Amino acid sequence: MSEQRKPAEEYVVVRHRPGHRIRRTAILLIFTLVAAAAGYATGLAQGGFRFSSTQESNRALEDEVENLREEFREARQQLINLERGKAIDEQALNQARRTIVELETRIVSLQSDLTFYRNIMAPSETSKGLQVDSLTLAFDRAQDAYDFKLVLTQVGNNKSYISGVVAVNVIGLRDEEKEVIALRDLSEDIEDLGVKFRFRYFQDVEGSLVLPEDFEPIEIQVVAQAEGQKSSQAERTFRWDQLTEN
Repeated sequence: MSEQRKPAEEYVVVRHRPGHRIRRTAILLIFTLVAAAAGYATGLAQGGFRFSSTQESNRALEDEVENLREEFREARQQLINLERGKAIDEQALNQARRTIVELETRIVSLQSDLTFYRNIMAPSETSKGLQVDSLTLAFDRAQDAYDFKLVLTQVGNNKSYISGVVAVNVIGLRDEEKEVIALRDLSEDIEDLGVKFRFRYFQDVEGSLVLPEDFEPIEIQVVAQAEGQKSSQAERTFRWDQLTEN
C-alpha cells in the first residue's frame, strides 16, 4: 500500500523594511499634532477673542495653553521613544522636531496673548482707562517702507465703548534741524491728522509709512484723546532705534 504524500508546504517571501513601523508611527504623530494645531487655528479665526466675561476669557485662554502643553509633552515623549529606536527614519525624526518647535512657538504666542488680555481686565491701580499699549515697526525692503501697528487699549472698565482720536508724529532731523512730521504725511493709509477710534477692549491702527530720503527719524510720539464721559488722554513716546533694532 503506497504511502499518501502530503501536499508541499508553501512559503511566502515578505520584504524586510527596517524602520517601517517607527516611520509610520512618526507620521501618525505628526498628522495628529498638525490636525490639533489646525483645529485650534480654525476656531480662533472663526470666533476670534470675543469676551463675554473676564472669567470666561481667562479660562478659555488658560485651557488652550494647557491643551497645547499637554500635546507638547506627548509629542516630546514620542520623540524620545523614536530617537531610541535603532532603525529610525531621519525624515520622520526631523519632521517631528519641527512640529515640536512649532508647538513651542504657539505656546509662547498664547501666553503673550493671555498676559495682554489679563492686563486689560485686571490692571494695576496706576494703569486704568485709555492706554497706548504698543507700537511695532517692520521694514519692507520690497516697498522701501515700514509696516506699523499701533495698539490702543481700554484697561479696567470695559463695560462701555471708548471713542476719540489718536495723533501720531514722527520726530527727527532734516538738514540738522529738528522736524516733526505727522503720520498722515508719511502714510497713504492715514487720511486725517487724528485717527478716529472706538472700542471696548482694544483697537489696532495699521498701515505703512515711507520716510523722506533726507529725514533721519529719532522717535515717534503717540497722543490719544478720548471724548465724552470717558474723556482722558494717553501719551507715549517710542524711540525709533528700539522699534527697528530687530
